[in-house]
Amino acid sequence: MEYRVGPEETGRKVRDILRRSMGVSYSAMKSAKWNGRIRMNGEPVRADAKVAEGDLISIEWEEDVPVYQLNPFELPLEIPYEDEHLMVVAKPGGIASQSSRNHPDDSLENAVYSYFGCPENFVYRPVNRLDKGTGGLMVVAKTPHTQHLLQRELHTPAFRRRYLALTDGMPAEKEGILDFPIDKVLGATIKRMISPDGKPSRTRYRVLKEQGKGALILLELETGRTHQIRVHLSHIGCPVRGDFLYGQEQPAEFPGCFALHSAMVELRHPITGEIIRLTSLPEWADRMEPSVLFMDFN
Repeated sequence: MEYRVGPEETGRKVRDILRRSMGVSYSAMKSAKWNGRIRMNGEPVRADAKVAEGDLISIEWEEDVPVYQLNPFELPLEIPYEDEHLMVVAKPGGIASQSSRNHPDDSLENAVYSYFGCPENFVYRPVNRLDKGTGGLMVVAKTPHTQHLLQRELHTPAFRRRYLALTDGMPAEKEGILDFPIDKVLGATIKRMISPDGKPSRTRYRVLKEQGKGALILLELETGRTHQIRVHLSHIGCPVRGDFLYGQEQPAEFPGCFALHSAMVELRHPITGEIIRLTSLPEWADRMEPSVLFMDFN
């Protein structure tokens, strides 16, 4: 990664250029400093050296090494956006986002590894993660710097995500904010619950229409707690259809997944500044117009 020093930055230190102008994390700068991977005009430089207009500051990233052996997973991927810095993948519902003891061979991580040709020392850098049963758009960074910049913007206006859910039951109000703190269920591995001792959790929602025995609902996260949408909807008596953990599993209609979908991603590209807007509609959204995903909440 390279940066050309501007006239107003003359006299500043290299570390200031790295941290403030280039957005490099402290840990990445520290690692690069000790390994001689910070350069000015092609030569190794100390972090406290002063810069002048026109100097070219560069930093080389040291790739992490995976702690386990990845196996390729030949899954056809839908990739609505990709460049040298990041990619956006439409994850199928029922596929784990990341490899684990329970999913060593059949995760989205394995599929992305296979898509890139199984490179040596491959590092998977998801910016946002989706539950195994949730489908839709996921952002994956290609460099540690891009991942750092994108994760810094999660839950800000620079990185918006909206979801569609098909529920069993209809909310009492057509639109509102679900503001209920979420905590872990004592003794459970992954299950969450509403608790006054939990972390603050806010979800905006709007009922788009009645559909079957429930509702098609548009949701946007203001916080990012584990299972937040699923816990909030279940708490108001409208669990996500097919949700085995907070509602009722429906394997015939939703085998291995449930009716929750990451339908819209809008982000500011961390390198180019370009605004990227992408949509993905599930089959159960019943031919909904994508423009609905961008309508403002009250």
